[in-house]
Amino acid sequence: MLKIDSKTPIKIYTIPTCSDCQFAKRFFNEHQILYIEFNCEEDVNYAKEVLELTGKQIVPTIVIQDKVFVGFSENLNEISNLLQT
Repeated sequence: MLKIDSKTPIKIYTIPTCSDCQFAKRFFNEHQILYIEFNCEEDVNYAKEVLELTGKQIVPTIVIQDKVFVGFSENLNEISNLLQT
């Protein structure tokens, strides 16, 4: 079953001006969820990874284990349900 593991960082692809990206990072920080941020503006290879993962160039793109979420706000309920309890 897919769950967010507090010891295994998730991946989040972002750009600095994205408010949904900021919201996602704040949520993860508040819930003490480790994440690795990939800034697509700083490294075009990260933007290419997003395109390969999703077929789109949308941030935030969040990878939890093998599950890919495109956007944060619209996936908040599902992501919240993955928190270890």
